[in-house]
Amino acid sequence: MFSMNEALTAQNVMNKVYAWMCIGLVVTAAVSYGLLSFPELFNAIFSSKWHLYGIFALQLGLVVYISAFINQISYGTAAFAFMLYSFLMGLTLAPIFIMYQLPSIALTFVCTAGMFGSMAVYGSATNTDLSKMGNIMLMALWGMIIASFANWYFQSSALQYGIAFMGVIVFTALTAYDVQKIKQLMRTVEYQGDHGAYREMVSKVALLGALTLYLDFVNLFLSLLQLMGRKRD
Repeated sequence: MFSMNEALTAQNVMNKVYAWMCIGLVVTAAVSYGLLSFPELFNAIFSSKWHLYGIFALQLGLVVYISAFINQISYGTAAFAFMLYSFLMGLTLAPIFIMYQLPSIALTFVCTAGMFGSMAVYGSATNTDLSKMGNIMLMALWGMIIASFANWYFQSSALQYGIAFMGVIVFTALTAYDVQKIKQLMRTVEYQGDHGAYREMVSKVALLGALTLYLDFVNLFLSLLQLMGRKRD
């Protein structure tokens, strides 16, 4: 096993993870807000459910592609896929700027950042093994997904509120779990004698970690927005 002190420290790697995550969030926010300046494009995207289904399918495909083939694809390809995913997420989140008041969105974002940051610090600093909690939260996440599909049929506001409340709990806990998992994953990356190849592999793992934390942040934000966001009249 190659010592991180000889190439990249653990903190440097986590800094790269957070940097990529922040870049993804900036792209998503810019695309979401910027799309409102192009009403014809906005209407074209949201005028048909099949357009949205296509975007959702592409998003899911990109997550699977990055997660499953991170060892086979190049760092540049992985970075492009992550940026494309962030762009597409921006398209799908654009309606929140029509549904919710802008100060409410900003306040929710600040609350999300505070909760996310606190749990990220905890996950990075704690010596407690969070794997058991993480497995429970992942099972709860599947339950949320099933309940969300069911609510497409029932259209229950009470059930949607419950799903959002559970989402806050699940994604807050998953943030700490995922940060700890990323740090543990970095320790498994082996040095094979090629310093350049090693650095690229570490960078790709950092990018995969950024995608994971990006998803935690966005889903925590959306859950909080449903609970505390003020809708426009």
